[in-house]
Amino acid sequence: MRVVLAEDLFLLRDGLVRLLEAHDFEIAAAVESGPELARALAEHTPDVAVVDVRLPPTHTDEGLQCALQARRERPGLPVLVLSQHVEQLYARELLADGSGGVGYLLKDRVFDAGQFTDAVRRVAAGGTAMDPQVIQQLLARQSGDDRPLARLTPRELEVLELMAQGRTNAAIAARLVVTERAIAKHTANIFAKLGLEVSDDDNRRVLAVLAYLDHGR
Repeated sequence: MRVVLAEDLFLLRDGLVRLLEAHDFEIAAAVESGPELARALAEHTPDVAVVDVRLPPTHTDEGLQCALQARRERPGLPVLVLSQHVEQLYARELLADGSGGVGYLLKDRVFDAGQFTDAVRRVAAGGTAMDPQVIQQLLARQSGDDRPLARLTPRELEVLELMAQGRTNAAIAARLVVTERAIAKHTANIFAKLGLEVSDDDNRRVLAVLAYLDHGR
């Protein structure tokens, strides 16, 4: 699996390269700036891009914007964004087109090798890998009684948060120590209450839920 990596801090970039290579990823390019990232994405057509939001020369959202531009030129390009903090605007932009694998992780997650490499593989396969803190903040914005989430039971909210992290029904059932049939019922209830079409496609259903939560605020 070929990866383009963009991170301006040398030690972190070098550490991520070593970590990914140790888990059988091929590093097509490891760059430190926005312009280098744009060239690398165009030249190497990777299976997945792992991108720091803030890159030189602007140190604002250079990395994210390069990744979004690459997705416009190559629809569905899997992108896993890394950020120092939860920045909801960036999460919204990443999710906006609703196609291809996407992920948004806080940099703290990269220190758990298994969690990080699992997220890279999940995004490369067309799935989602949303940081739990991002999900919690999106859910928190829907807390009023006039919000659609007010219709959900506490258990349904729990299922929704796990589903939005990209977990399958089987994984959610194992986490909550219930049957898959119970999770399927909760999932159907969630979609019905939120007015969303039921889908067996994990990536599409998660993106739909996240987009609904985000734009329904």
